[in-house]
Amino acid sequence: MVARFAALAAPLLAWVAPAAASPDAPPADIAAPDAPAAPGAPAELTAAPDTPAPPANIADAPAAAAPAVAVAPEAPVRSVSMADAVATRAAAAPVAPHADHAVAAVRTTESSSGSPWIGAMADVGLPDAATVSIVVRPIRSLRAHAGLSHNLISLGQRAGITWAPLSWWASPTLSLEYGHYADGNANPLVRRVTGDQTFSSAVLDRVGYDYANAHLGLELGQRWFTFYIHGGVSRITGAVHNLSAETMSQSSGTTSVSFSRDPHVQLTTVSARIGFIVYLAN
Repeated sequence: MVARFAALAAPLLAWVAPAAASPDAPPADIAAPDAPAAPGAPAELTAAPDTPAPPANIADAPAAAAPAVAVAPEAPVRSVSMADAVATRAAAAPVAPHADHAVAAVRTTESSSGSPWIGAMADVGLPDAATVSIVVRPIRSLRAHAGLSHNLISLGQRAGITWAPLSWWASPTLSLEYGHYADGNANPLVRRVTGDQTFSSAVLDRVGYDYANAHLGLELGQRWFTFYIHGGVSRITGAVHNLSAETMSQSSGTTSVSFSRDPHVQLTTVSARIGFIVYLAN
């Protein structure tokens, strides 16, 4: 049995041994490069003659050449301030269709509301005499004034308000005022008026009064210069001083008149004045 098995295996060992000894011999299951593929053989078993074998380690494979990329030159950096950025954004912002009309309306409102409201006033009349005042006009139709007066006897003060309802170049007015004159010696004024330098009266040694005016008037000009004429009624109140001394000096015989206190006098009379206003600032 052993001899028969050795006889059968000898041809097989003789065929395998030369194939293993020759290193250049192609494997039995792969066709030689120059030999045509056997008919019906699978296509994937046919090896390409010049195809290199893949490397055992991927890291050892040569890196593919990267395509050249053109790099643009670096643009210069320009610093932009916040004001420039806001101006650029405002210029690029769309303008509303009615923006021009709105701006025009605002400018018109500003010009109409920009009337001067501080000024100086001067006038002369009775019982006010001569007065210089400061004028404040918070709104166009209403103004207030306060100042100093002089009636050639003593110094006084006056304050009041005036309402001018129309904003035209001419307007009617209504004025209410109150004034006061301190006591003063009126004898020098009488001497200058009469020319009698010997005149003297004890009653005129102290002359002073309060007054209140209610005037209607007409004013011309409303912007920077105003000319006005006012007229109406005034109520004058005051005390008559030294009346007892005056009556005693003129009494004769045994008849005499004396007053325990100075009498108080009230007088309502017609009054008027004329003057102007110059506005100085807005």
